[in-house]
Amino acid sequence: MLDSLSGLLQPDTLITLLFSLAAFAAVLSVAAPLLQKDPLKLRMKAVSIERERLRTQSRAKTGPGDARLRDNRESGFARRVVEALRLRKVFEADASRELLRNAGFRSERHLVIYLAARFAAPIAMGLFAFIYVSVITADSWPPPMRLAAAAGGVIAGNYIPFVFVRNLVSRRQASIRAAWPDALDLMLICVEAGMAIEPAIQRVAREIGAISIPLAEELTLTVAELSFLQDRRKALENSAKGTGMPQVKSVVTSLIQSERYGTSLGTALRVLAQENRDMRMAEAERKAAALPPRLTVPMMLFFMPAIFVVILGPTVMTVMKFF
Repeated sequence: MLDSLSGLLQPDTLITLLFSLAAFAAVLSVAAPLLQKDPLKLRMKAVSIERERLRTQSRAKTGPGDARLRDNRESGFARRVVEALRLRKVFEADASRELLRNAGFRSERHLVIYLAARFAAPIAMGLFAFIYVSVITADSWPPPMRLAAAAGGVIAGNYIPFVFVRNLVSRRQASIRAAWPDALDLMLICVEAGMAIEPAIQRVAREIGAISIPLAEELTLTVAELSFLQDRRKALENSAKGTGMPQVKSVVTSLIQSERYGTSLGTALRVLAQENRDMRMAEAERKAAALPPRLTVPMMLFFMPAIFVVILGPTVMTVMKFF
């Protein structure tokens, strides 16, 4: 055993192992993109499945009274728990459905899982905190502190599902916000070229997928709802609700007014595209202006000590020679 360890610690062996690891890492870095699946194709496949589901529904079920075309009834243990405990009323199912829709989760199954997670997460976190402080730190934590730790775990578990979904919403909205001005420019070009609104949106969804997959998914689903919903206004409003962004809502309002009153859609899209470009530039300027204050603390912690050592080091060494 000792001979094998001493053999591994030889310089030649270590150099060989390091070169082998470097070669393996190089091969892995080259092959990883080839093995990775295209996220755009996966999201578009999910949208195509949703479009096929909309196509199979009858016209009677897609009238104005049905406001939830994007839902999908789900049965299972989680659903039975939600229905038995009436978690839809406890956790405000409408607000939760809107939050999940903004995160890109549209089916009823996602709502059921989210409500069940909001019920189970506080219990699981409370039990975990109590067992942890009771077993790992049993000698140093008195019983009142254990109960306080369990209460803290319950409070933390109550917010974990909401914070997780909220982070997904923020990431999705950031992706849509970055690509939205470009999508408006493409839509303006398509409309002024004589295309109708549905093929224009479909064309924009196909082109914008390379920049923002969530935006391409939302636009494709909007085209599907425009095709199969009797109330076109409801389909456009679903697009605004699916993103939860005022920029998208303003464009949807312009589209609805254009279809209702026959106003020029190209002029409205031109103004909205310019406003969104200005907003994107203002956001970039705001981030650039906020950068120097944020760099102050890292510079003081990491750069200034090194500068002091470089400047004062020779002086200190010269002074130390005299003493």
